[in-house]
Amino acid sequence: MTLDAERFLADLDTLAGFGADGNGGVSRPSFSGADAKARRWLAERAEAAGLAYREDAAANAFMRLDGPPGPSVWVGSHLDSVPNGGPLDGALGVVAGLEVVRSLAEEGVRLARPVEAVSFTDEEGAYTGFLGSKSAMGQLTPADLEAIEGRDGTPLVEAMRVAGYDPQAIGSAAVDPASVAAYFEMHIEQGAILHEAGVPVGVVTHIVGVGRATVELVGRADHAGTTPMHLRRDAARGAADLLAALPGLPAEVGAVDAVVTCGRLSLAPGADNIVPGRATLHLDMRDRDRGVIEALEAAVTAHAKAAAEAHDLEVSVTRESLTDPTPLDGRLVDLVAESADAAGLAARRMPSGAGHDAQVVAPEVPTAMVFVPSIDGRSHSPLERTEPEDLVAGLRVLHGAVRRLATEVP
Repeated sequence: MTLDAERFLADLDTLAGFGADGNGGVSRPSFSGADAKARRWLAERAEAAGLAYREDAAANAFMRLDGPPGPSVWVGSHLDSVPNGGPLDGALGVVAGLEVVRSLAEEGVRLARPVEAVSFTDEEGAYTGFLGSKSAMGQLTPADLEAIEGRDGTPLVEAMRVAGYDPQAIGSAAVDPASVAAYFEMHIEQGAILHEAGVPVGVVTHIVGVGRATVELVGRADHAGTTPMHLRRDAARGAADLLAALPGLPAEVGAVDAVVTCGRLSLAPGADNIVPGRATLHLDMRDRDRGVIEALEAAVTAHAKAAAEAHDLEVSVTRESLTDPTPLDGRLVDLVAESADAAGLAARRMPSGAGHDAQVVAPEVPTAMVFVPSIDGRSHSPLERTEPEDLVAGLRVLHGAVRRLATEVP
């Protein structure tokens, strides 16, 4: 094995400097100046290792080690970060992919198929989540891109053109799924299960589904000083009742591992001296079973109606989206587990509660994921950390699985 752990960790540290912000974190959205600098650095590292570097029309980056003609093995993740995020989410999978592929090149192993480290664009959704992986899977057209704006209001097509990419050519980023033998992605867990259990490696079996819904409660805006409490149609009170019910919903639908979150709540008119006439809640519901997510939607609706009735409000519940759970490839999942066992590392089979490019790729290409622990479960935060020895443990497992598939004669 030619893995260079010190080089791998040093590359992670270097990458964290692109987009390092003044708040202790990393802010590296796709198509930003920090993203451009990170790409140039990545290209230089790949070319120094003798790998062929290219980017497609969606700004996905590929670092290829040639082998006999045939479907290639992909291994990677994404370069972009959330605002004021941590140094590992996405970046870990890209640097791990690079280290795996260049180690195979240095080892001079006889490949049965090409291997490519991959960096997908805009997984975190500065413009639209999974832009790169969806483009690679042929799910986006130029017309789709025209309607998308970034968090700062900049049209996606404008940001792409400024960065040197042609949005009209997005269709050329699509690959034939038959040309990809497998996709591996290494990632931090982003939760505390592995850290609490003291297990260095997670073998991901599936990615949970996500339901998003908006609840709107409408009452009447009135003067806060002159409206008696018993005469108020206070939308905030209805929102409070619904929020108080959320923790009990998983048990109510018989799925105690499901989760429900209200991540955004707004009150209108939004002044200290006005009784809120409108409350809008944005909900996120996750589970490994679509039926459970649908049951959670129904429970939310029932509790929202009860809250509305209790406070003389009107109510509407709107499904915004429902992303199905994504099972990963059973053979590759076993291959990752076998790689951990061969490395003498404890591993735990587990779901992913967060979304990843893997869930976009998996319906078309056999896919597996390797998790490493997140200290205290922290992620999407400057406090996002993983012990170096756990990072290297995950890298060893990833390398073993990729190497085996890349050298396995069809």
